Amino acid sequence: MVLQSHDVSDLCIGKPPVRWLPPSSTVADAIAEIEAGGGRGPDAAVAVWDGTKGEVDGRVCMADVHLFLCGGDGEAASLASPAAALQATLSDLLAAGAPPVRRIEPHARSRARHVVVEAVDAFLDGAHCLVVPIRERWRRAAAAAAGEMCMCWLTVEDVVRFFVGCIGLFAPTASLSVSQLGIVREATLAVAAGDRALSAVPLLSAALATHSSVAVITGAGIAPRLAGEVSPSALCSCDVSVAAAIAALSAGDLTAFLHRSDLRCRRNLPGMVDLLYAGDPSSWPPSPSSSSSSSSSSSSLSSFSSSSDDEAEDGYKHYAPAPCARRDNNRQIIACHPGSSLVAVMAQAVAHRVTQVWVVDFDDGELVGVVRFLDVLWVLREHLNQPPPDLPIEFLIN
Repeated sequence: MVLQSHDVSDLCIGKPPVRWLPPSSTVADAIAEIEAGGGRGPDAAVAVWDGTKGEVDGRVCMADVHLFLCGGDGEAASLASPAAALQATLSDLLAAGAPPVRRIEPHARSRARHVVVEAVDAFLDGAHCLVVPIRERWRRAAAAAAGEMCMCWLTVEDVVRFFVGCIGLFAPTASLSVSQLGIVREATLAVAAGDRALSAVPLLSAALATHSSVAVITGAGIAPRLAGEVSPSALCSCDVSVAAAIAALSAGDLTAFLHRSDLRCRRNLPGMVDLLYAGDPSSWPPSPSSSSSSSSSSSSLSSFSSSSDDEAEDGYKHYAPAPCARRDNNRQIIACHPGSSLVAVMAQAVAHRVTQVWVVDFDDGELVGVVRFLDVLWVLREHLNQPPPDLPIEFLIN
């Protein structure tokens, strides 16, 4: 069986070693380290390494930073003093609710249990990300001699991608529809397009922990339709100044803001940042300078809502469903219908680097629910627990 010939280290081939900082480092240090590691994105993160315990305390990505800056007690307490928030330690950031990580060894602990399955169990048990020691023979001699921590990240996306490569092992489960498998869950992480984006911060924290996104909907409570989404991966691709947009825009406008870089340029984000963070801009990481005034920034905020020919009467574009999973070019949404097969949903999600797929009714465009990678792993894990089918006697004889 394929699963018996692979261990977790095979899923880590080609992955770079983690970049790390001690818990006493500041949030600003983490931003600088992420930027130094090759730019922002869903894979860009730093490990919080406690050398005294020899353990990884957590993982910090740009989404964690944005949520930390927009969180706190009261009305966005961190936003009220962004300079102080950037000087908070990574221990403070992790204590604010960053998702947990778990270390897993690259080899099986026993012949009875394979570590690829152990990795699946770790994700299903609540681990947000796994940290895997890199094999000694792969390490640089100098790093090994110095006792340098040499590990890599393993994500839920990595595991699902591995299973897509051996999807034949999961027949006939993989060919069943997501509705037949019962993994279409209600889209509880949702916010109305006209609501303040800041109100979605607690939902985004939950989305980050569960490898999902926050739906931006219209017609809430009657016939909700998907107008967009705000995903942690999109936040990971933005610099720290996006906290200003979260504080100033509606959820619908934030969706357009995150996925349209041309709009970000036209709407004068530096002016928004100057307006919100007038306290001590020198303490922030470098960002493009702006000579725009506060009045121009305010006018750009008020005119941010996108417009197009297919815009709904409520001012927000609705997502048009398709017979199979697809991407909407403007909103960066992946959606399927309830009859889509599990393998189709997995393939589309992996191809577009998302960790969930929205489920939309094909007839009326109503948002039905969502299929998350965690739900996919649960189904595949249950399939592995089933006894193998009885083989025909003629097959055994031959």
